[in-house]
Amino acid sequence: MKKMKVNPYNVNGDINYDKLISEFGIKPIDKNILKRIEAITGEIHPYLRRGIFFAHRDLEKVLDAYEKGEKFFLYTGTGPSGPIHLGHYSVWSFVKWLQDKFDVELWFQFTDDEKFLYKDMTYEEIQEWTKENMLDVIAMGFNPNKTHFLIDTKHAGIIYPEAIKVAKKITFSTLKSAFGFTDSNNIGSIFYTAMQTVPCFLPNILNNENKYCLIPMGVDQDPHFRISRDVVEKLGHKKPSIIHAKFMSPLTGVTGKSSSSNYDKTILMTDDAKTVAKKINKYSFSGGKDTIEEHREKGGNIEVDVACQWLKYFEHNDEKLSEIYDKYSKGELLSGEVKKILIDKINNELSEHQRRRMNAEGMIDRFIFKN
Repeated sequence: MKKMKVNPYNVNGDINYDKLISEFGIKPIDKNILKRIEAITGEIHPYLRRGIFFAHRDLEKVLDAYEKGEKFFLYTGTGPSGPIHLGHYSVWSFVKWLQDKFDVELWFQFTDDEKFLYKDMTYEEIQEWTKENMLDVIAMGFNPNKTHFLIDTKHAGIIYPEAIKVAKKITFSTLKSAFGFTDSNNIGSIFYTAMQTVPCFLPNILNNENKYCLIPMGVDQDPHFRISRDVVEKLGHKKPSIIHAKFMSPLTGVTGKSSSSNYDKTILMTDDAKTVAKKINKYSFSGGKDTIEEHREKGGNIEVDVACQWLKYFEHNDEKLSEIYDKYSKGELLSGEVKKILIDKINNELSEHQRRRMNAEGMIDRFIFKN
């Protein structure tokens, strides 16, 4: 068993989410939280029902405020250094659901500074990916009247004055402890956490408000915001609330999370139908047996089969998903047949996404925040 390591810059080993809850000091999303969300929204998102979003920090405070008639705002983002993949899409589709159901504003940060500081890429390359990533975010269908893009270098004029206030409250030893930094880290990378903290409270400063912030994110980003939560409170702002997502497993079934660093083994939002089918059929780790006869007799293992696990994200009907699992575990469905179900589901979603993406470039200016 590989030792688990989870932080914004390194995810590997065998991921134990119960252990992460204990180590990070976060709370599991319980039935009471789910009932409160359902009372407000009229439904429970499949990702909540299925424990894909599984833990939180201070989610009760956001719900308390909302039930009293006080709106919150959402904050999420991406580091633009490569194409958008299904791991991003899954989190953002849930963010869109939150925006729609709670009718709230979303502040979306593009951390072009971070990726330039951490990646062996030119500034110009990062800017190209920033634009490409914007197209995919717009294609998600977020409300353009309530969604605001913040690009760290472009919006430095409003972010930096607040970032230095944050930075003054964070020591280098704190970052070393949280991220494993050493003296060889460039000084820009050390400063970055301050930039990522600012959107937790920047909308309140710009609008002279005091709303709660809710951040939906992968659990690997939690170390950033453990630091942020302590600092923003010292600066007189509300601590941001957080809702944590599990990792979408890589196609190959290895431990860790999906990544766009290996294009051939990751489903990208720009992949055509044939490419999706080829990648899933070739690389998707199977829980099936070695022969059809053995599989029919003993059935497949849904816990390790990537197609089965990915269907949690794309088959939203619980009864249909349960039926697929039941038939696969009994050997009535073959591995290739489950892969075909997944391929069709993904391609249906991607065809709609890509259609919207074609019209997204003309909308970029509408989404970029203008002070």
